[in-house]
Amino acid sequence: MEAVLARASKVAAQAEVFTATSEETSAQFEANRLKHVQTRQSATIALRLIKDGRIGYAFAAGPADPQALVDMAVETARFGMQARFDLPAPAAYPNIATFDRETPAVPIERMTGLGEEMIAAVRQHTPDVLCQAGVSRSDYSVSIINSRGGRASYRKSIFSLGVEGTLIRGTDMLFVGEGEMSCCPILNTTTITDTVRQQLELAKSLAPVPSQPLPVIFTSNGIASALVSPLMAAFNGKLVLEGASPLAGKLGEALFDSKLHLWDDPTVAFRPESRPCDDEGVPSQRTPLVEAGKVSSFLYDLQTAAMAGTRSTGSGSRGRGGLPAPAPSAFVIAPGNTTMAEMVSDIKEGLVIEQVMGAEQGNILGGDFSGNVLLGFKIENGKMVGRVKDTMVSGNVFKLLKEIAAIGSEARWVGGFLSTPPLYFPRLSVASKGQG
Repeated sequence: MEAVLARASKVAAQAEVFTATSEETSAQFEANRLKHVQTRQSATIALRLIKDGRIGYAFAAGPADPQALVDMAVETARFGMQARFDLPAPAAYPNIATFDRETPAVPIERMTGLGEEMIAAVRQHTPDVLCQAGVSRSDYSVSIINSRGGRASYRKSIFSLGVEGTLIRGTDMLFVGEGEMSCCPILNTTTITDTVRQQLELAKSLAPVPSQPLPVIFTSNGIASALVSPLMAAFNGKLVLEGASPLAGKLGEALFDSKLHLWDDPTVAFRPESRPCDDEGVPSQRTPLVEAGKVSSFLYDLQTAAMAGTRSTGSGSRGRGGLPAPAPSAFVIAPGNTTMAEMVSDIKEGLVIEQVMGAEQGNILGGDFSGNVLLGFKIENGKMVGRVKDTMVSGNVFKLLKEIAAIGSEARWVGGFLSTPPLYFPRLSVASKGQG
């Protein structure tokens, strides 16, 4: 790193070196059996520099020749975009716990045992279900240095496990599943398997659904599968600048239900997306996005913040080998004060949606979604009475979030990137094959 920065600093006004290393071990199960255990290692280095007012960039996987990396970055700067920012000066970073030394130490035998436990518990309920499961642990390190004296580094551990089940009976296919992620080891599978067993129990009966607008409750998983992608795109500062976000020019406006509070937060201890700084070395912060229904901020990296005349929110994120761009870390929707049971009991006829398939094929930027209900349950007279089949839902995220009947009191993390309670909407378009 130091050698690359020293050479780059001789030929550029500013320079930054970013390195990341990772080691991941995973145990994968298919058709109720262990398929493989594998370990993967990776190391990357990226150089970003500002020369003659333009951004140059070079990236390498594995060992890289310092001079070759500098030459490549200088060459790309000739055609690079104009730099509107200065790299971060030395800063104080929040002390955020992201590494648990117990995580990389979990033995492979324990990991395979966890996978077997999950499959056994699910099949104990439904013996003919075909299960896939995965258990993984990873150790990830990041370092950033720049020519202005900025320095940041951190180490992160991630542990994840989950199980999915497929039940085929004639032409009927049922899909169930649940998972968890943390920076700490997850050695108790009961929460996951209890959820899947409950899904299987509720799915024993099929319930017809009319093709008409109905009240709908999205569970945390349902929100992740159908509603979050358009929201994440809408608060992206780059898309706001380009006018592609429906929230562009709407800062401070009440566009959502007053019950809605939403923020992006990479500072929560031991969450997989948490970190003391972003991928540009800007200190992490909690960024309020919606406060009592009003749009309060957008997510920016250094370049887009400068172009918008504001400051970075510490949201610079690097894709595989790409330049930093604004991206969320972990979306958090504040819980309300209504239990799941209370929401269900309030509905005479409606749906609980656990998983929507294909929702992201709609107009993401406009907030439209449409997809098949992969897993959902019919509500009749305040009770869940069975699984729905051959049913589609469609709507617009921004219109839905303008009128929320209730927000659940219990939030849960989904996939490490979202913490949300269930959301209850008074009406959503429902179409069911063969129903009136």
